[in-house]
Amino acid sequence: MSKRNSQANKSAARERLRAERERQAKKDKARRQIIVGVSIVGVLAVVGLGTWGVMQLNKPSGWEAAEDAKNVTAPKNTSGEDGTTVVIGKSSAKKTLELYEDLRCPICGTLEQSIGETVHKDVDAGKYKIKYIGATFIDGMAGGEGSKNALSALGAALNVSPDAFLDYKAALYSAKFHPEETDDKFKDDSYLIKVADSVDALKGNAAFQKNVKDGTFDSWAMKMSAKFEDSGVRGTPTLKMDGKKLTDGKSENAPMTVEDFNTAITAALKG
Repeated sequence: MSKRNSQANKSAARERLRAERERQAKKDKARRQIIVGVSIVGVLAVVGLGTWGVMQLNKPSGWEAAEDAKNVTAPKNTSGEDGTTVVIGKSSAKKTLELYEDLRCPICGTLEQSIGETVHKDVDAGKYKIKYIGATFIDGMAGGEGSKNALSALGAALNVSPDAFLDYKAALYSAKFHPEETDDKFKDDSYLIKVADSVDALKGNAAFQKNVKDGTFDSWAMKMSAKFEDSGVRGTPTLKMDGKKLTDGKSENAPMTVEDFNTAITAALKG
């Protein structure tokens, strides 16, 4: 082999080696870029998940959103601001009995079971009207959302008719359906609909059931609850007429028997 060919071969070998080094360098650079890119995506994903998590934690609950709602859908058969005035009875009745109740309240259940039928008969006879003010404070005390959810469902019953409202309220407070105060059964729409099926006007009523499931009157229930908080009444059940509490005559408690109630209501109607 000549010296010339030997030098040419060496030059070609060096060129191949240089080219191979350049290709390897490009591969290494590309690999580093991929690794950096994946790392950035991973960091962004973690940041994104963290931001999403914080947003979810700060996102108001459904009831908080209902409480803050500017546009309130009120049931039919209501009046006043946000439809929170619920008065049932004959327009000719001169007096109005105010009922302050929380649907999870066990004593309210006892009251309804004892004097509810008497009140309904009196209202039908035109002796007085009733004004209902619903509370939800037991949700805060015992935990849960049954008071709010049941009040919303009661609004759906009122949307059907005043009679449906009274009958559904009686059913919710009945010994058959009213849960223990610490049992948040009323939070379940299915249970509220089951109770409603015991009321003729609500049994199988698709519109009523849709309003319960959709929470149509959730914001109304929260506005009603706020009205209770602003009333100055601090316990349930409370009965008032002409601004004065009706009591059992022996304490500041509401009359829990038909006899005590009739005595108290007769005196209030004369007052």
